[in-house]
Amino acid sequence: MAQAIGAAALEAAPARPANALLSEPILPTLLRLTLPNLAAMFVTALVAICETAYVGILGTTELAAIALAFPMVMLMQMLSAGAMGGGVSSAISRALGAGDEVRAEALARHAVVIGAIAGLSFSVLFRVFGSSVLGALGGSGPVLSAALTYANIALTGAVLPWLLNTFASIIRGTGNMRVPSLAVLASSALQIVLGGALGLGIWPFPRFGLAGVAAGLVLASTSSTLFLLWFLHTPRARVQLTLSRLWAAPLQREMFADILKVGAASALGPLQVVLTVLILTRLVAGFGTAALAGYGIGARLEFLLVPIVFAIGVAGVPMVGMAMGAHDVARARRVAWTAAGVAILVLGTIGFVVTVAPDLWSGLFTSDPAVRAAANLYLRWAAPGFAFVGLGLSLYFASQGSGKVLSPVLAGTIRLAMIATGGLLLTLADAPVWSLFALVGASMTAFGLAVAAAVYLTSWGSEPQ
Repeated sequence: MAQAIGAAALEAAPARPANALLSEPILPTLLRLTLPNLAAMFVTALVAICETAYVGILGTTELAAIALAFPMVMLMQMLSAGAMGGGVSSAISRALGAGDEVRAEALARHAVVIGAIAGLSFSVLFRVFGSSVLGALGGSGPVLSAALTYANIALTGAVLPWLLNTFASIIRGTGNMRVPSLAVLASSALQIVLGGALGLGIWPFPRFGLAGVAAGLVLASTSSTLFLLWFLHTPRARVQLTLSRLWAAPLQREMFADILKVGAASALGPLQVVLTVLILTRLVAGFGTAALAGYGIGARLEFLLVPIVFAIGVAGVPMVGMAMGAHDVARARRVAWTAAGVAILVLGTIGFVVTVAPDLWSGLFTSDPAVRAAANLYLRWAAPGFAFVGLGLSLYFASQGSGKVLSPVLAGTIRLAMIATGGLLLTLADAPVWSLFALVGASMTAFGLAVAAAVYLTSWGSEPQ
């Protein structure tokens, strides 16, 4: 399978000159780089839809369990692909923009070490504290047991998604979006097939339930990780990562610092997002299993916005990074705001559709009237804020490319603060669940505006303010 995918990848690998991202018109170039990512993210979205659909077949308890466990899985994906992955792509693209290919290759070696250590640490931490975390979110009895069944398998193999996203980020940092997108697309398609077959017991497999759904994630990640590792061994990779070169020189603290100054700071963003969702999950759990399951359906659409913005944002990271490496700060700025405009348009359209017709989403997953009503209520109040999520997240990615990510990340704290403070006040006032969902929409709006202000006011270098 890896060889078949590999042949397609070699044909798909771009043959553009290294300075193409520094000279071509911004919007067409951004869209050209975004389209392969969107194709991959579309299949990633299908994974979430299919997973929720066949978990819905398993039962309401399993749906509630997924609502508890899903934020932890998404945290792993956002940390490895969006946060640390952005740090990897940013460092490599800035090195290539400055014409230093030797440094880019050295940075790739250091990125693999970071990804392996982070993935193993994530697995160990969840094995030790996972039950306590899910229990603190309101999980108990059969729901907690089912959530642990899923998460223990999905997160024990966390090193595989971490390495997959590290390899993909190395390749994206060179401006090649097609090969990583092909790998993600193949992984997602395989996850849909294996997760459904193992979870529902489609012939010839027995019905493993949530354990089978989680196993589909691990097996699919393994396949695509091996494929990307193979590609990085070929001459078609702009930055090569062969076993002989992996330990060719001692590791350097400065190389780790170049990646971590963006990746570690960016990690605050996903942590804020997931902590926000965890707080909301805990608050909604107080309204009963049906409300929690409905919220899980609605919130999963919100999580799907992240891969969509990711597709746009990671296309902008090497464009911004190479411009910064070449000291063209004005172009880097224009790339950032162009990406923000595209993200606002795409996510704003999605938000409008599900605000007007929430059944288009909730109806995919359940026929239970109480669960469906809760999901629709969430979407009507929260979806108008989707455009501002696009604004904030796209500028977050652009800031990664610039190497100046701390201010936007700190500005994003406003959403967490609003949910934590407002949620506590609403709970003390014994407010209805719709008011909690309205707070979600308001916090999304505040998040987008705060990040935009931070990017506008933060200097990226010697450009007019």
